[in-house]
Amino acid sequence: MSTPNGFPQHPRVCLTRSVEGGAVQDLQAKKAGKAAKKDAGGDGAPPKIGTPISETLKLLPEELKANMKIRSITPRPPRKPRLERAASLDEKSWRKWRRFRTSQESLTDPNDTSSSNGSLQEASPSPPTRGRASPCNPCCQQESLHSSPDALEASPGGKSRGGASDLGKRASEISSAFGGLLRGKGFAGGKPRLSQIMPARPLPPPMELNVASHSLRTANRIDSDCLDYRHYSQHKFGRVSSSLSDSRLQGNGTLYDNCSTDSMKSTFSVLTPIRAKDVRSRSYLEGSLLASGALMGAEELSRYFPDRNMGIFVATWNMQGQKELPVNLDDFLLPTDPDFAQDMYVIGVQEGCPDRREWEIRLQETLGPHYVLLHSAAHGVLYMSVFIRRDLIWFCSEVEYATVTTRIVSQIKTKGALGISFTFFGTSFLFITSHFTSGDSKVNERKLDYNKTIQALTLPKNVPDTNPYRSSSSDVTTRFDEVFWFGDFNFRLNKDRETVDSILSQHPDTDVSKLLLYDQLTSEMSRGSIFKGFQEADIHFRPSYKFDIGKDSYDSTSKQRTPSYTDRVVFRSRYKDDIQAVKYSSCPVIRTSDHRPVFALFRVKVRPGRDNIPLAAGLFDRDLYLIGIRRRATRELLKRREQKDQRSSSICSIS
Repeated sequence: MSTPNGFPQHPRVCLTRSVEGGAVQDLQAKKAGKAAKKDAGGDGAPPKIGTPISETLKLLPEELKANMKIRSITPRPPRKPRLERAASLDEKSWRKWRRFRTSQESLTDPNDTSSSNGSLQEASPSPPTRGRASPCNPCCQQESLHSSPDALEASPGGKSRGGASDLGKRASEISSAFGGLLRGKGFAGGKPRLSQIMPARPLPPPMELNVASHSLRTANRIDSDCLDYRHYSQHKFGRVSSSLSDSRLQGNGTLYDNCSTDSMKSTFSVLTPIRAKDVRSRSYLEGSLLASGALMGAEELSRYFPDRNMGIFVATWNMQGQKELPVNLDDFLLPTDPDFAQDMYVIGVQEGCPDRREWEIRLQETLGPHYVLLHSAAHGVLYMSVFIRRDLIWFCSEVEYATVTTRIVSQIKTKGALGISFTFFGTSFLFITSHFTSGDSKVNERKLDYNKTIQALTLPKNVPDTNPYRSSSSDVTTRFDEVFWFGDFNFRLNKDRETVDSILSQHPDTDVSKLLLYDQLTSEMSRGSIFKGFQEADIHFRPSYKFDIGKDSYDSTSKQRTPSYTDRVVFRSRYKDDIQAVKYSSCPVIRTSDHRPVFALFRVKVRPGRDNIPLAAGLFDRDLYLIGIRRRATRELLKRREQKDQRSSSICSIS
C-alpha cells in the first residue's frame, strides 16, 4: 500500500516531539484519551500522522510490543545544549536572518495593504531550533524512522546523536535560503518589498567641451584601473564623503561632471587617486605606447586634452635694443579675441633689451601664477622664452637648445638663429627665432642665412627622434613633428614708398592683398627657394616695420624706409593638418620700438608617447616665478590703494 506521494506506508511507530518540551506532550496525552474512547474497535486502518503514542502502540504487532520497553517520561523544560563550532555558525546565521527580516519590514512600502510579515514568513525559512530538530513533514518523519530506528530513544541530556553535524547542515540550508531572498527569489509572484532608490536632486549636466583650450576645462576623471577606489576608500576611511558635498560643489558655480564629482568625493582632494600598489609596481623610466598608466600614454593625454589638441602662442618682436620696456604687456600676450589663454607661450626677441632677466620677469608677471618658465636661452641679443602651464611641465622631456651665427665674424652675435627643442607627450617640437641680413636688395644673403641655419643647428641631442625614418641629416626641420620658425626675416616690399603709402591709404587695415603682391618672402616661398615645406597664415594686418618710436606713423626720417612685413611666423608639420592657425596679427599699442610685435595662435595636435625618454621632471625657473608673482601682487595692491585714495579725495563743489 502506498501513499499519494508514492512512498510505501508501514505500520510503524510515529513519534513527535516538540522543541518546547513536555508541555506539548501533556496536551497530546489528554487528546489521546478522548481519541481512544471514540475509536475503540476500529477497523485496523493505518495510524494517522501525529497520533498519540498510547493509541499507536495498540495497533502495532505483538512482536514489536514484546521487544519495546515503554517507560513514562515526566515532562520538563529542555536543557540548554552546549553548542560546538557548528552550533556557533548556526547561531550567527539565525542572527543574520533576524536582522535581514527586521530590515525588510522597515523598508516595506507604506502604500501596500498586504502584510509584510506574512509575505516574508512564507518566503523565508523557519528559524533553527536549539533542541533536537524534528522532521517537518510526514514523509520526512517516516523516512527518518525508517533510516534510523535508534532515533526513537532520546538521550537524557536532550541532545540528539550527531547534533553538531545536524546544526551545520541547518546553517548551510539557511545561508542558501538567505541568498535566495537577497536575489529576489523570495518575492517571486508577489510585489517587491524594496522601494526604488532615487537621487535627492537632478543629476548635473555633462561637462561642455566646446571651448578654445580644452585643457582649461579638464575633468578630474578616475583611471580605469581605479574605478573601485571610491568604494574602497569609503570602506577604509569611512568619512571621505563628509568633507565635500554636492550642494557645496553646485553652490560654487563650478563646471563639473559626474566623474569629477565622484573623484572629489572619493579622496581628500580633487586630484586623481593613486593606489600605493601602483606606485610600487609602475616604472616611469620605461614604458610603451599602449601601456596602462604610462605617464606619457594615451590615458594621461586624454585626461588633459580630450580632443588631443593644445593651444600655442608664438610671438616675435624686434626690440631695437631699447632699455625702456612697455608698461603693460597684456595686449601683447593676452589678446581679447580668444576668450581663453593658451597652453604654451613662446616669445622670441631680436635686438633684445640689455637686461634680459628683467624682460623675463615682466613676462612672468603678465602671464601670472598659472604659467612657469620651462626654459629660456640667448644668443647674443637673440632671446627666446618658453612658458607652459604649470600642471603640464611633468609631460615635457629635457629641453635642448642650439645656436647658429650667420655673421662672418662669429663674435658678433646680432644676426643668427636660436633653436629650442623638446618633446611634449609623444610630439616633438622645435622653435627657431632668427634675425636675417637686413637690406632691401639682399634677398640672396637672407636665403644663405636660412640654409646655414637648417644645416648647422644641431638638434636634437639626447632626446630621441619620434620618427627617424622621416628625418634628414641636412635639414634640422625634418627631425621634429612640429616646427615653428619666427623672427625678423628682413624681407621687404619691392615697391617705392609713395606707392606703398597710397595703397595703405586707399584700403582698410584688413585688406592688404595688394601689398602682399610685392612681398619678397611670399614670392620666394612660392618658388621653393626658402622655407621648404613651411606655411604661413593669411596676413590681415598692416606692415610691422618701420615706425617712428612712440607713434603710429611710418618712418618720417630722411631715409624714408618703405613699410614692410619683416616680422613673420611660419610653421611646418610632419603630418598633414596637425597645425591649424587660429589667429595671425600684430600688436599696434606697443610703440617702444620701430617694429611692432607680431604673434600667432595655433591649435596643434598632440600624440601619446613613451616613458623611456629623458624627462624634465617638473624643472622650471622657481626664482623667476616667485619674483614675478610678488610683483603682480604688489601692482594689484598699489592699484587698489590708488582707487581708494581717489574716492576719498574727491571734492564736491557747489556753484
